[in-house]
Formats: sequence, C-alpha cells, structure tokens
Amino acid sequence: MMDSKIILIQTRRFYFFLLWFRLAYGDLSYSFPEEMKRGSVIGNLAKDLGLEKSALSSRRARIDTDGTDKRYCDINLNNGELIVADRIDREGLCGEKASCVVKHELVLENPLELHRISLHIQDINDNSPQFNDDSVNLEIRESAVRGARFVIEEAHDADVGQNSVQQYSLEKNENFILAANGNTVELVLDKELDREKEKEINLLLTALDGGSPQRSGTVVIHVTVLDANDNAPVFSQAVYKASLPENSPLDTVVVTVSASDADEGVNGDVTYDFGHVTEDVKKLFSIDRKVGEIRVKGAVDYEATTSFEIRVQAKDGLGLSSYAKVIVSISDVNDNAPVINLKSLTNPVPEDTPPGTEVGIINVQDRDSENNRQVRCSIQQNVPFKLVPSIKNYYSLVSTGQLDREVVSDYNITISATDEGSPPLSSSKSVQLSVADINDNPPVFEEQSYSAYVSENNKPGS
Repeated sequence: MMDSKIILIQTRRFYFFLLWFRLAYGDLSYSFPEEMKRGSVIGNLAKDLGLEKSALSSRRARIDTDGTDKRYCDINLNNGELIVADRIDREGLCGEKASCVVKHELVLENPLELHRISLHIQDINDNSPQFNDDSVNLEIRESAVRGARFVIEEAHDADVGQNSVQQYSLEKNENFILAANGNTVELVLDKELDREKEKEINLLLTALDGGSPQRSGTVVIHVTVLDANDNAPVFSQAVYKASLPENSPLDTVVVTVSASDADEGVNGDVTYDFGHVTEDVKKLFSIDRKVGEIRVKGAVDYEATTSFEIRVQAKDGLGLSSYAKVIVSISDVNDNAPVINLKSLTNPVPEDTPPGTEVGIINVQDRDSENNRQVRCSIQQNVPFKLVPSIKNYYSLVSTGQLDREVVSDYNITISATDEGSPPLSSSKSVQLSVADINDNPPVFEEQSYSAYVSENNKPGS
C-alpha cells in the first residue's frame, strides 16, 4: 500500500516571542490513500519540520485534534514518524465531497509550538456502483412511438472521481437502447412494442466505475406493456433550495416540492418519494407522498452536517417519473458551550519561579460556527497568574508575581470561557496548583540572647 502513496509537504514557519517563551507555527500537508493499515507511516514530522528526534519526548510532542474530532494519526516519539492510528474511511469522513481533508495539530512544549497538519485522504476503489433498488418497474403503452424516452434513476458509487460511476451498459434486446449523459440515464424505445407479441420485457442494466480493478452494479428493469400514458410528471423547479435552523422541532416543514402531469385520470396522478439519498437523509427527513412536503423527523445538528442534497422523484400512476434536487442548508444556533481543556501543567511550581513563567497550557474549543465559536477566556479570582493568548485557540497560564509557599501553599484557579453567541454560553474549569518549598529561610532563634547561672563545682553532666 505504501509504495503507491503520494506525500505532499508544505512548510511555513513563523517565530514570535511572548513573555518568556517562544511560539513557532508551521503547516504540514500529507496526501495518502484511505484504508491504510494501523501503524503505516504517513511521513516524518521531525524531518519535515527540522526537529530534533531526541527532544520529542522531553517536549511532550503529541498529536491533537480540532475540538472533539477523532484522532486518526499519532507520532512515534522515537523517530518522529507520523503513523496511522485508526481506520480512515474516506466515504465515512467526507461522503461525496471531491476533496477530503482531516485537520490535526502537532503540539510541543518548552517552548510551546503548534504545527497544523492537513491530511488529504485519497480515494481508493473500495465501493461498487449501486442502484437505489434491485429492480425498476416500468409500464409503457404499446402506442409509444419510436424514440420515446423513459428516465431510469442513475446508480451511485460512494467513491469519487475516476472511481465513481463512469459508464452504463444495457443487455442486448430487440426494443430498447440506452442513452446516458452525466447523471441522466434513459431507456430509448428503438423498436415499437407489440403487446400481443410480448406483454413483459426484462432488461439488465449495468453500471461500471472507472477504478482498477473495475467494479460494477446491476438493476433489472421490468417493462410491462400496456394498452397510453403519454406524459411524465414535470417539477415546477429543477432545484429547490431551503434553509433550516439546526435543532428544528420534529414535523417542521422544510420545503414543498410540486410536479404536474398533463395526462388525465390515473395517468396524471402524481406521487412523491425520495430518490437515491443517504442514510442520514432517511433518518432526518420524510416526504409526504401525496403533497410533496419534506418534513423534519430527526435531530438536525449543524455541527454534524451543514447541508443536505436530497433527490426527489415524482411518479405518475403508470410509472413515468422525473426527478428534482432539493438543497437544504442548515444554519447554526449557539447550542454548544466552550470546552476548556488543560493540555499541560507544571505542578507543583517552585516558589522561586520568576514572574512571566509559563506553568500551564490551556486549549478552548467551541463546536459552533462564526461568532458562536468566538471565545473569551479569563481567570476569575485574584491570583498571581494570568492567561496569555498564544496560538489559535491556545492560552498560556503565566505567573505574574512572586510566589511564597509560606504565605500561600495552594491555589485553586477558576478559568472561565464565554462565547460570542446570542445568548452567550459559558463554561469554567478549576485548576489546582501547589507551590513547592525551596530553602529560602535561614533558622531563627526565638530570642536574641540567653542567660543562665551555674553553681561552681557542679559535676559533669549536671
């Protein structure tokens, strides 16, 4: 697997000084295929950043994630290699997105350094094309003219690019040929039907991807020849767009789709359904088959997915159908309080620690977006410590005054974080810090002088 790996590295480094410690910033970018085995080497962080391998352990080098995201890689402290720590499934992480990037961070201490790592996950051909159903039923009048077209829902492949669906083939038959253009797949009547000769026709449609080795999926098209349904339903719009706040109540109407059919009676009766959609869409939304209303039926979370693309089908009473697209954009509400993480702490702190010394590293995350994730961080009580912003969402806990264990031996520091949402959400975290004694006090006699009277001729030991 590693022989075919492509690694791209981009490094930028900036240095700036704050109080008594140095902050360094650099970006790394690696590109490698999904589904690599745990322990596989992605790259060498020490080499790519010019770090001493021997200093990785002493500087507490570690891979951190942005917020509560899962950690997919780790660092080998012995040689600086970035290795795969957990299964990386591109389709599970990014779905049908053309680009799949996972963000991690390399954190080092003494002095504090933060290097952002972009993992570009490349697709492999590990999924076959799939049709939404195992079979498709079509009812076609024998009066249908040569050249008549009948839409078939296209196949979908969880892979992307060349590994996705590239072509279709139709089993050879007397009556139909295939017309496929992009996402549109149509059966074209090449020879007129004769119900008296053949009432039912079964066709095998195959979808093929462009991967190596090539994968395929099939669907059986069952055609029933009837005595005439001339018109397929037509949607009022090809694309519907709607905005939905996260946490919307169940049964909230998202959008209503509408299609009309020029035929009369059962031929013009239109029903609605979802076409090929993801499992998430099926869990979160429902569609009224008669009215076309799409409603909320599950918990919509902006932090999980910011938008949904839903394919809807309109079908008349005798099987002619058409499709439209619904794009639902999820808007963020301030439903996540900041999370304070204590990343490092020097405990106990020697009482002769000079002011301006970094004694801890704090990281603050908020899963919301834009202003809802902008966070202010502060220390509540009057203590000889303060928070200094460093890199991104990191703060350094720094001493501001002289410590004296004989005066105060322990500090209970409360750190508060408040976001900029409306209304704002807050959280707090207590940090226990002890002051270590140093030998800074000489012995002191209780009195300046002592007097005593001794009788002469006392025996030794008296």
